[in-house]
Amino acid sequence: MQDTTNQLGRSVETFSSMTPERVEGLQKLGIQTVADLIKHLPLRFEEHHGGVTIEEATAILGENDRSQDLVTIEGEVAQVRPIRGWKRSKARVEVLLEDDSGSLKINWFNQPWIAKKLHPDMHIRVHGSLSNYKGSVQMTNPRWEKVDGEACTATVEGGLCPVYPANEFISSTVIADMISEVLEGALPHIEDHFTEKERKNLDMPELREAYRMVHKPQEESESKEGRRRIAYDELYFLQLGVMMKRHHRQSMLRAPELRWDEKVRTRIEARIPFTLTNSQQKVIEEIGNDLTKTIPMNRLLQGDVGSGKTVVALHAMLMAVVGDAQAALMAPTELLAEQHYTTMVEMLEGSSVSVGLLTSSLGTKDRASLIDKVSNGEIDIVVGTHALLTSDVVFSNIAVSIVDEQHRFGVHQRATLRNKRDDDLTVPHTLVMTATPIPRTLSLTIFGDLDVSTITGLPPGRSPITTRLVQPEDTSKVYSYFSELVEKGQQGYVVVPLVEDTDSGMKAVLSHAESLEREYFQGKRVAFVHGRMKSEEREKTMAAFREGTIDVLVATTVIEVGVDVANATIMVIEHADRFGLAQLHQLRGRVGRGELPSVCALIASPTTNDAIERLNAIVETTDGFRIAERDLEIRGPGELFGSKQSGIAPFKSARLPRDLELLRLARRNAVTCIQNDPLLKHAELLRKRLLKKYGESLGLGDVA
Repeated sequence: MQDTTNQLGRSVETFSSMTPERVEGLQKLGIQTVADLIKHLPLRFEEHHGGVTIEEATAILGENDRSQDLVTIEGEVAQVRPIRGWKRSKARVEVLLEDDSGSLKINWFNQPWIAKKLHPDMHIRVHGSLSNYKGSVQMTNPRWEKVDGEACTATVEGGLCPVYPANEFISSTVIADMISEVLEGALPHIEDHFTEKERKNLDMPELREAYRMVHKPQEESESKEGRRRIAYDELYFLQLGVMMKRHHRQSMLRAPELRWDEKVRTRIEARIPFTLTNSQQKVIEEIGNDLTKTIPMNRLLQGDVGSGKTVVALHAMLMAVVGDAQAALMAPTELLAEQHYTTMVEMLEGSSVSVGLLTSSLGTKDRASLIDKVSNGEIDIVVGTHALLTSDVVFSNIAVSIVDEQHRFGVHQRATLRNKRDDDLTVPHTLVMTATPIPRTLSLTIFGDLDVSTITGLPPGRSPITTRLVQPEDTSKVYSYFSELVEKGQQGYVVVPLVEDTDSGMKAVLSHAESLEREYFQGKRVAFVHGRMKSEEREKTMAAFREGTIDVLVATTVIEVGVDVANATIMVIEHADRFGLAQLHQLRGRVGRGELPSVCALIASPTTNDAIERLNAIVETTDGFRIAERDLEIRGPGELFGSKQSGIAPFKSARLPRDLELLRLARRNAVTCIQNDPLLKHAELLRKRLLKKYGESLGLGDVA
């Protein structure tokens, strides 16, 4: 019997079945120890009908187009042929598998690495469903493994075999066998952070039993019960962290108390050159009321593309200035920061309010001068990029901190901008803005410590946008129409996914700009921008487009946020199926900003269900809130606000919006827990696990 005293901390490299390639595969899956392995949950369980010959497989299929059952076939690879995708066909790897009874064609779509893994004379095992294509039996995208050992031995009750997330370096079968080898010995070492009474109230199994149920269910209901407990834990820990941070902010931190009365309101509104919408006025009141309190505001302002968030932010910043304090606005790109700066300078022309712009492209001398003015209070409002986060930027008296497009910044960056005062317990009021609406379920999770204000509708004078999905063969019609609009004096964008040409067949900025100018826009002013250009060069091109001296702008997603040109009435997005739903919505928001009707043409021939759903959703509605909910349904929260942006690791078991009720339960219980024990002093294991999981990403180190 193997020693299990430190079973959970045992390295996966110590398994006898390990090879350097498998170790790499496990690392890519985030698995380094037995504990990681046990947290690696199966995707599903499959019924194996055992191995059959190719001849027997053909008989199983019979006259049917597709078999309902999954079959396992062993054979030797006779041929491997990578086939590039052209126009409407997908790239695939075609493999001919042979055994003593016949041959079978196998196609793997969108998995080009398989061509490097398989080679003639290699003995493999494939597992999948059969189909009949033009009279020949074949398999599509089956699971496969090299036959250098036994088949999956980790079967559960009823002969089902677990299928685990895997990759090109390690198969699901190997992972299943590893888990089967250590599970029984490791489970007793898993401690539960909930008491028996708490588990009883929740009607949930003990943690070690939950993991047993998920990996080795004795019946289907057990697997669901185990997953529910693990999903609850994931949601509960995140809610605990969010509530702990919220409690700390409200009970320990102080913010400057600002004035918001009729006199201040009138003074600020006199600076706004247009009438505010009812929705804008409502949101301004919510923010104004927050700023009159010493409890630090922590508010999310969401509004669709072009809904007028900047003017709301300006109100908050001017409240700080009226109170003899400073404000800062941080944007994710220089382009957006410069645009905010320009808008504010125009609105504040003739006033005594001083506005500064701090970006990384500012010269050393100018930067030093600006930082000096910020620290001695000569600058009232500072607009900038991540350059605002450097340690030498110290405010004299910052009262309001605003972050635009907040999902593009990490949690640390949002926090760093607030703490620019010597007194650690006095922080500015914080407003985070986004044009990517947060679905209700997500606003409860990652952004659960924020109060939410929403601007609905668009300001008057904005035109509707018509969106069309266009097949690649009809591209010339789109550009001919585009050319007609340019002849009328209008401008437009062309968005492509790449900067440079590759062998993928996708269009790239430089070459596409040249071919468009040659074929459709002769004598017109065509320019391009992309992320690899020097920022000064990019800004210069964007300024020329804003001023109307460029007719057609070919770009990557560098124009996704903040570009505001009222005369731009058409956008063409090439290979639109390569972009995310929120990204497509943001890009489309660059047109429709004036009074002329606008068009967005999505050129694509989608081949995956996800891509088809995304493009249909963007064609059906221009409502960012509906799009956000749809995006959540299609992709899930881990993709929508991935760990890179939010610092929050994706859930392994919880799924939103499916588990919304479980999330609400977790939130209620987390609120009660933090109210009774704000620092979790009476729940040491819970506290330890919370800090390990979210201490860094939620910035809980100073709180707990």
